[in-house]
Amino acid sequence: MPYELQIDGLPGPTTIHGGLSSGNLASQANAGAPAHPRAAARQCLAKMRQVMALGIPQAFLPPLARPDLELLRSLGFGGTDALVVERCAQDEPQWLRIAASSAFMWTANCATVIPAADAADGSCHLVLANLAAMPHRAGEARSRLAMLTGMFAAVPGAVVHPALPGIPGLGDEGAANHHRAVGPLGACHLLVHGRSIATPAAELPKLYPARQYREASQAVARIGQATAVVHARQTPRAIDAGAFHNDVVMVGCGHQLLLHEHALDSQAGVLAQLGSRCGTLAVREIAEQELSLAQAVRSYLFNSQMLETAHGTVLLAPIESSDGPARSVIDRLLAEGFLARAEFVDLRESMMGGGGPACLRLRVTLSPRELAAVAPGYLLTDERLHKLEQWVDRHYRRQLSLAELRDPLLLEEGRRALEELTQLCGLGSLYRFQGGSA
Repeated sequence: MPYELQIDGLPGPTTIHGGLSSGNLASQANAGAPAHPRAAARQCLAKMRQVMALGIPQAFLPPLARPDLELLRSLGFGGTDALVVERCAQDEPQWLRIAASSAFMWTANCATVIPAADAADGSCHLVLANLAAMPHRAGEARSRLAMLTGMFAAVPGAVVHPALPGIPGLGDEGAANHHRAVGPLGACHLLVHGRSIATPAAELPKLYPARQYREASQAVARIGQATAVVHARQTPRAIDAGAFHNDVVMVGCGHQLLLHEHALDSQAGVLAQLGSRCGTLAVREIAEQELSLAQAVRSYLFNSQMLETAHGTVLLAPIESSDGPARSVIDRLLAEGFLARAEFVDLRESMMGGGGPACLRLRVTLSPRELAAVAPGYLLTDERLHKLEQWVDRHYRRQLSLAELRDPLLLEEGRRALEELTQLCGLGSLYRFQGGSA
């Protein structure tokens, strides 16, 4: 019986609302609003606790070291660390916002996973995403590669691959555009893109960028040696409505799939392909009349987590979908038996940046033997969760404005926090300021 390990990201002490993500309506609408780093981290930890209470294994990825001083130094800002931050704040504050971003918390963008059972060579493949479309995320892959390599170093056959080159035509946004469907005939990987290199300009979204390239999805499938793959294109209509990743209009687990009627081009054909590869799937398409694309983006219903538990499928949904049309959809799915239960979670700080429950986690399907070999420092228990909550309370500020990013104390506070975190979880010298590579 395989397990689906949930790996959630933890926001860092420099959590801000920088408005850095074009096409992410929440991110842009809340640009410049005061952020609450302590509340952001506490909310994410509470969500992890909620998942664990369902009997599902849970791990976490530590925050990245921010501000990213290597980035700022590469742009010509010199001097002591404090001077680098001050000079950037004075001359190019936008780059300081980019270097301080805590968007790494949304680990659905971290990688794409092809489990051992689905790979031609019988290995579990994790392919890092290059996140080339957005400057504030394009530098994450190196650090996440170090963390995931450490996490899976002892897992038999697991291979962690570096990201694709961050060049035009190979933009890869990770598992936010990936779904693993499982039916009686086996598993099939649905990889969703927004464009290809050859897509005519007239067929691209009109308002916002299509971040995922088909060529990148094809490369990821090859590297992961996936034996069954379906490629599909996200509709430009969905992208222009604010669905900057496919997981804003589609969610699923196992043999179940929930998606908006305007999620994919040629949607009926795509679902037929999945069915032919997997066998019978339980699919629910939500009509525009029942829940408009605008309402789907506003509520983030499709960015819920669907979790297979011993008592049926549980929908872990953002509290923003607990009323209105989104709640009506949930109630109908409960009445039909498609869902066994729905639980709601308060992720206000994450949602202000455009990230719901599904954005915060990377799913890795593992055998019991593989799960037992995952590095224990990253796995969560009730005791470790409690220690992490106390750690957050000691080190994270209650509130942080964009202007406060230039505070020289903030850099030192962050380093002290991460130093203690590595000791708390037994992660060794993980970060570059400790001599590590993350």
